[in-house]
Amino acid sequence: MSDKPIVNPYLAVLVGVFAVSFSALFVRLSTAPALIIATYRLLFTFLALAPYTLLRHRSDLASTSWRQRALAAGSGICLALHLVTWFISLRYTSIASSVVLVTTQPVFVVIGSWVFFREKVSRLAMTGGALALFGSVIIGAADFQIGRKALIGDLLALAAAVLVSGYLLIGRRIRGGVSLPAYTFYTYGSSALVLIIASLASGTPFAPYPARDWILFLALALVCTVIGHTIFNWVLRYVQASVVSVSVLGEPLGAIIWASIFLREYPTLRQTIGACFIFGGLFIFTRFSAVKRTTPVHAESC
Repeated sequence: MSDKPIVNPYLAVLVGVFAVSFSALFVRLSTAPALIIATYRLLFTFLALAPYTLLRHRSDLASTSWRQRALAAGSGICLALHLVTWFISLRYTSIASSVVLVTTQPVFVVIGSWVFFREKVSRLAMTGGALALFGSVIIGAADFQIGRKALIGDLLALAAAVLVSGYLLIGRRIRGGVSLPAYTFYTYGSSALVLIIASLASGTPFAPYPARDWILFLALALVCTVIGHTIFNWVLRYVQASVVSVSVLGEPLGAIIWASIFLREYPTLRQTIGACFIFGGLFIFTRFSAVKRTTPVHAESC
């Protein structure tokens, strides 16, 4: 595999951000349980990509070590838990609160990057992270006045941010030594398997659902995951996980716009103030912590 990216990684991230910005809207429009939405999203994603990988990159699958496969499976588990937790949060709180709180993930990513990769973080970057967390407190306090249900949704969104950080960090850990087709095969496959088992164990019905729900399942898989998440996984070979995670700041902006247009759901003044703190803090964070790279970020030998 060539070390030189075929397209600009930062341009690719923008395409990925646009694709994933539809996630919250698609979830809110669906009538299915959150667990089933997540299950079909990952199952359809895996089924869409697996034939290509098995036909064209079987050697990549065979060349991965058991430890790399285990790490990819761990990444898939984090992704599965992230999706379920976030989708449930969208049932409890507004799209604006949920998607903005999920974007606090860069703070957790950099903490994990420091713990596992010893990546240094400046004081200005940590100040930005503190501002972002303060913004999440503002949103949580505002939603607490609305009701306990909204606050639960906010806490679930924060939990989803922690879980997706694990997904990104593990991807950063092994993407330097594992091809994208192999990584997504094991990650999406394990994620789909975990969600199927969870659905069976909980007795959540796999059918019947309205035709619109099946269209939304496919849209979540093909648009938000095959295009969006796969682009992020490809970019992880060339940039820091914190860069990808901060770039996803564009997702809540898109999600709020779609919610305003299609659901007539507008952010409140306090949500807007909290979002400004989060976006401002994360801008400072990425400005003083993200290091641009155009060559692969090689992980340690797995």
